[in-house]
Amino acid sequence: MSIDRAVHDYLMAKPFSDVSQPFGEGVDVYKVKGKMFATLSPEKMRSTQSQNTTWWLNLKCDPHEALMLRDIFDAVIPGYHMNKQHWNTIILDGTVPKGEIERMIDNSYLLVVKKMRKSEQDAIMLHL
Repeated sequence: MSIDRAVHDYLMAKPFSDVSQPFGEGVDVYKVKGKMFATLSPEKMRSTQSQNTTWWLNLKCDPHEALMLRDIFDAVIPGYHMNKQHWNTIILDGTVPKGEIERMIDNSYLLVVKKMRKSEQDAIMLHL
C-alpha cells in the first residue's frame, strides 16, 4: 500500500472524520464534525519530470511540540499555507517513522476535538 493511501486510511478511521476538496482537486481536507484537522496533497514544488510524487501532510500541533518536531525531523517543516505556529507539514518521504506520523495525526485530531463543545467532545470520545 502506498504511503498516501495508508495515511488517508488512518485519517478516515478517526471517528466522525470526512474528507473533501474545498481548495481544489488534489488537496484532501480532513475534518472532524466540520473542523479541519489535516490536509494531504502531492508536493507542490516537485519537478514535472519526476515520476515519483512526495505527499505533504499538514497537521495541527501544539506550538512548543511543533518546534521540537521540526528540530528532530528534517521532513517536518512549518505548515505549508497554514498558521506556522499551530501547524506542521510532514513531507512523507519515508524518513519519519509510521508510528510517529500516526501519533502526530492522533494529536492533531485531539487538539481539534478539545476545542469543540463538551457534548460533541463526549460523543466523539465514546468512539476512541
